[in-house]
Amino acid sequence: MNLTFVEAPAARFAAAAANLLADELSSAIEARGVAHLALSGGRSPWVIFGHLAELDVDWAKTHIWQVDERVAPDRDVDRNSVGLRSSFLSSTPIPEQNIHLMDVTSLDCERAAANYAADLARTCEGILDCVHLGLGVDGHTASWPPHDPILEVMDRDVAMTGEYNGYRRMSLTVPCVNRARQRLFTADSEEKLAALAALRAADPAIPASRVTHTNTRVLVSLSDH
Repeated sequence: MNLTFVEAPAARFAAAAANLLADELSSAIEARGVAHLALSGGRSPWVIFGHLAELDVDWAKTHIWQVDERVAPDRDVDRNSVGLRSSFLSSTPIPEQNIHLMDVTSLDCERAAANYAADLARTCEGILDCVHLGLGVDGHTASWPPHDPILEVMDRDVAMTGEYNGYRRMSLTVPCVNRARQRLFTADSEEKLAALAALRAADPAIPASRVTHTNTRVLVSLSDH
């Protein structure tokens, strides 16, 4: 099955992405009484999540998970959890017990990754309703660096990467992302056109090609010019 590409004007891109995520949450709650959403970090998604916080979702029935997290101290501005809390979590009435953050300050990150996977298994049987994914100019997603051994991990749902752009990362693995009911890539920069073309072609040279095309949408930004 081919990827589904959706376009939105640049001025409406963040709001369009938020609406797509909210629709997935509402559909999951209607179908199963609860929703499980995994959110990516980086630099670009915070505006999207700010819009999402303003939408009419039953937040009491929503669980938030992380797709990835940098190994950095608590409250470090490079931590995805800091951006999540400031842009989204602080503005929504999600019960604290429904917020599942990756423990990257543990003395044993491998064990912490296993514990996060166990939490996923216990809470939602390891099946997320929707996974939000970014797309790097080098074709990476979910903090899967090019050529990193995490791309070959098939027996765990959460694993550690090697150092990439100055940080090791904890990340959901390929099988965990692909097991989700839905996936949404967001790409809002013209710098990512080559990566988008490689994603569409399932180019094995880029990490994002490991993401299944089934039930996966790619929201791209249309230039306002």
